Amino acid sequence: MTLALMTERKPRRPKSAAVPVPFRRCIVTRESLPKPEMIRFVVDPSGVLTPDLAARLPGRGLWLTAQRDIVETARTKRLFGRAARRSVTIPEALADRLEAMLAKRCTGLLGLANRAGQLVAGFSQVRDWLRSGKAAILVIAADSLGRDAKELERIGRDLQTVRALTTQEMGSAIGRERIVHMAIAPGRLAGALEREAKRLAGFRAV
Repeated sequence: MTLALMTERKPRRPKSAAVPVPFRRCIVTRESLPKPEMIRFVVDPSGVLTPDLAARLPGRGLWLTAQRDIVETARTKRLFGRAARRSVTIPEALADRLEAMLAKRCTGLLGLANRAGQLVAGFSQVRDWLRSGKAAILVIAADSLGRDAKELERIGRDLQTVRALTTQEMGSAIGRERIVHMAIAPGRLAGALEREAKRLAGFRAV
């Protein structure tokens, strides 16, 4: 008689089941927030504080709410060293450095979306995507105050709008000098851009 070999399989997670979002506590406010909305820091072996925007570096994480004033409070009150329980060297202009790093992550995502055919730029193209339901996120330059932007926001009033980047930053992301309006198709890149832009907005007056 032949015996069938049974392989134990782990039950698959239903596609509709939401994956729980982990929370972390800010060392300044003591408030617990979802990890994607915060900024993680680690202290390297030489004692230098290192931003870990992707939250992947080894070591104990020090978490902050993604806001310029919170970072400044942690720096001036020496809360990084207190939380790490050791002497910590803090890079100069830490908040400015974080702003630049977050802006680079946002423009990098725009570039990826453009190369993947998931982005359009320019008023007419963005308007067409909004009207046809192809867009998940509307991106409008933070330094734009024109009527066109208000018209696009009216058409895409049910969509998430990102206003954290300048016209020059948006243009550089796709190899142009300046861009005022963009639309991003639904998908992983749109979700990542929404999260990074939210963190960036905490460092900019938008």
